[in-house]
Amino acid sequence: MIRNRIIRDTILLTAMQLILDSAALFLNGFITRQLGASAIGLFALMGSFLGLAGIISNGNAFLCTSRLISEEMGKEGGNPNRILFHGIKLCIILSLTVSALLMIFARPAAVKFFGDTAVITSLRFMPIALITGAVSSCFKGYFNACRKASSAAIADIAEFIIKSASIIIMTILSEDNSQGTVCRIMITSIIAGNVTSFLFLAVLFARKHISGSGKGTLSFREYAGFAFPIMGGGILTSILSSTNDALVPACLRQYGDSIDEALALFGIFEAIVIPTLFFPSVVLCSMSGIIVTESARASASGNSERLKSITSRLIRYTMIYGIFAAAVLIRFGRPIGILLGGGEIGGNMISAIAPVVPFIYMEIVLEAMIKGMGLQGFSSLNYLAEYVIRISIVLIAVPHFGFAGIAISYYASNIFGNTSRLIKLLHHTGVRFRPFFMVISPVVYSFMSMAAAELLCTIAGISGNSIVSIVIFSTIWAVIYGGVFFVSHKLSSGESNNRFFVQNEQRSI
Repeated sequence: MIRNRIIRDTILLTAMQLILDSAALFLNGFITRQLGASAIGLFALMGSFLGLAGIISNGNAFLCTSRLISEEMGKEGGNPNRILFHGIKLCIILSLTVSALLMIFARPAAVKFFGDTAVITSLRFMPIALITGAVSSCFKGYFNACRKASSAAIADIAEFIIKSASIIIMTILSEDNSQGTVCRIMITSIIAGNVTSFLFLAVLFARKHISGSGKGTLSFREYAGFAFPIMGGGILTSILSSTNDALVPACLRQYGDSIDEALALFGIFEAIVIPTLFFPSVVLCSMSGIIVTESARASASGNSERLKSITSRLIRYTMIYGIFAAAVLIRFGRPIGILLGGGEIGGNMISAIAPVVPFIYMEIVLEAMIKGMGLQGFSSLNYLAEYVIRISIVLIAVPHFGFAGIAISYYASNIFGNTSRLIKLLHHTGVRFRPFFMVISPVVYSFMSMAAAELLCTIAGISGNSIVSIVIFSTIWAVIYGGVFFVSHKLSSGESNNRFFVQNEQRSI
C-alpha cells in the first residue's frame, strides 16, 4: 500500500513538475524576446538574491518540517500539527528579522548587489514575499510528510500560474527594460504567487489536517535545536550560490564583455542552459521529498535493510536515467539551445556540460538520502568544499576563458561534490558499489540504442532538428534503451534463479 502511494505521488509530482518546467522555459524565452537577453540575466541575478533572502527567512522550512513531521508520525504520542506550528513560529521569527534587515539595508544592497539605486523600492516590498513564502513552505512540508504530496504540487502550480501571468501582463505593459522596471516586475509577481499559494494551503490545512491526539514529543526549543543544523546547510548553500552568481557577470566583464553582454551571457546560462540540463530531472526532483521522508522513517526505526534497499535502487536507477539524459543532451544540445533562444552559444554550452549531468542528478537523490538520515554536518561541509572549488575556478578561469570557464567550474565542483556524497552514503549504509551495473552498462547501452534509433529514423525518413523530430527520435531512443535494460534484467534474473536451483539440487543429492 505504501509503495503504491509512493509510486502514485511520484508520477503525479513528475507530471506537474514537467508542466511547470516546460512553462518556465517558454516564459524565459518570452522575457528574452520582450525585454532582451540582459533582462533575463537581471532576472536570474535578482532571483539569486531573493533565493538567498528566502532561504534565510524560511530556514529551509520544507525540508525541516517534512523530516521532523515524518519522524513525529512514527513516534508514540506524536502530534504532527504541533510540529507544524513550531515550524511556522520559527519561520515568522526568521522572516521578520530578515525583513527588518532588508528595510534598513535596502540602499546598500541595491548598490552593492545590483549597482543601481532604482531597485530600492522593489527590495522594500520583499517582506511580503518572504513571510508568505516561509509559511507556505511549512505547509508544503506538512503535506509532503503526510503523504499528500498532490496538495503541495497543486499549490506550486497555482503559484506559478499567478506569478507567470503577472510577469507576462506587466512585461507587455512596461515601456522600458531598465533595472528598476525588471526588479519591480519580478518582486510583484513573486508576491502575487506566494500570497496565492499561502491562502490555498491555509484553507486546505483547515479542512484536511490530521487530528493529533498526543501532546507531541518536541517543544519549540527542541524543534529549533533539530531544525538549525538542517537550516544551516541550506543557508550555507544559498549564500555560496548567490556569491557564485554575483561573481559570474563580474568575471565576464574582466574577460572583456560589457555590462549588457555579461548580463546577457549570464542570462543565457541561467535561463536556458541550466533549466535545459535540469529539465529531465523532474522525476528525481519529485522523488526527492518522498526520499527524505522514507529514509527518515527507516533511519529513525533503525531499519538498515530498508536503507540499503532504497540506496542501492536509487543509485542504479539514477545512473541509468542520468546517463541516458546526458546522451540525449549531447546529441541534441545545439539545436535545443537555438530553439529556446540561447543561440549557438547556449546550444554549445548545453552539449559541453551535458557529460556531467549524471553527477548533477545524483546530487538530487544523494542529498535527499543524506538529509533524511540526519547527516547534515557532512552535507554542509561537502557543499562548502564544492562551492569553494566552483567559486575559485570562476575567479581564475572565467576572466581568462570567458563562458568556457563556467563549464570548467561546473565539471570540477560537481564531480568532486557528488563523488564525496556517493562514498559517504555507500559507507554509511554498507551498500556495495557495482561499476559495471551502475555505470558501464548504461553508457554502453545508451550509445548502442542511439545507433539503433538513428537507423530506424533514417528508414522512416525522420530527420532535422525541429522540436517534433527531436521528440520522436528521443522517444524511439528511450524505448530501445529501456527495452535493452528490461531484457538484460530478465536474463540476469533467470540466470540467478537457475544457479539457485542448481545449488539446491546439488545440496539435496
